[in-house]
Amino acid sequence: MAGKFHQITDPVIQNNPITIQILGICSALAVTTSLANALTMSAALTIVLIFSSMSISLIRNHIPSSIRLIVQITIIASLVIVADQFLQAYAFDMSQRLSIFVGLIVTNCLVLGRAESFAIRNPVWPSVLDALGNGLGYSSILIIIGTIRELFGTGNLLGYPIFQTIENGGWYEPLGFMALAPSAFFILGFLVWIIRVFRPEQAENPDYHLRTGNEARR
Repeated sequence: MAGKFHQITDPVIQNNPITIQILGICSALAVTTSLANALTMSAALTIVLIFSSMSISLIRNHIPSSIRLIVQITIIASLVIVADQFLQAYAFDMSQRLSIFVGLIVTNCLVLGRAESFAIRNPVWPSVLDALGNGLGYSSILIIIGTIRELFGTGNLLGYPIFQTIENGGWYEPLGFMALAPSAFFILGFLVWIIRVFRPEQAENPDYHLRTGNEARR
C-alpha cells in the first residue's frame, strides 16, 4: 500500500511533470488567467490521462510495436474529443474561454509521455495510479499559478472579491501584468526556484565548471 501511495505522491512532490520534467508548459502559461480556468483544464487533462493510460495498458499486449504510437495518439485524441464535447455541452462559456487548449491536450507531452513510458509497459492498476499522480502534479502547479494570477490580477478568487479594489472604494490596485502570459512564466520560474531551494537534489548538475588558473594554462 505504501508503494502505491508513493506512486501517486511522487509526481506531485518529487518528480513534478511541470517543474521537474518541464512538460505541459504551454497550458500552464495560457489557461491560468483565472483559478476556474486552471481547475477546468486540470480536470480535463487528468481525466484524459487516467483513461488513456488505463486503455493503453489494457491492450498493451495486443498492440504491434510498429504502430503503438499511432494507436496511443488515436486513443488520446478520442478521449480529448469527448472531453471537449462535454465542455461545450455543459460548460459552454468555459469551453469558449479555454478555446483550443482543451483540444491541444492531445499534443501535451505529459499525456503521450506517460502512455509511452509507463502504461504501455505496466498493468492497469499501476498505470491508473501513475496517471492520477501525474495529473495531480500537473494540476497542483496550474492551480497555484491560476490562484496567484487571478488574485493579484483582479483582486478576486473564483469571482469572489478577496482584495477590495480601488475601483470599488477599496485599497487594492489590480496588476494588469497578471493577465498576460509572461506573468505565468515568471511565476513558474519562481516556483521552480523555491522548490529547488528546499529540495536542492532536484537541481541539475551544471554542464560545465569554471577552470582554475592551473587548468586554464594547460
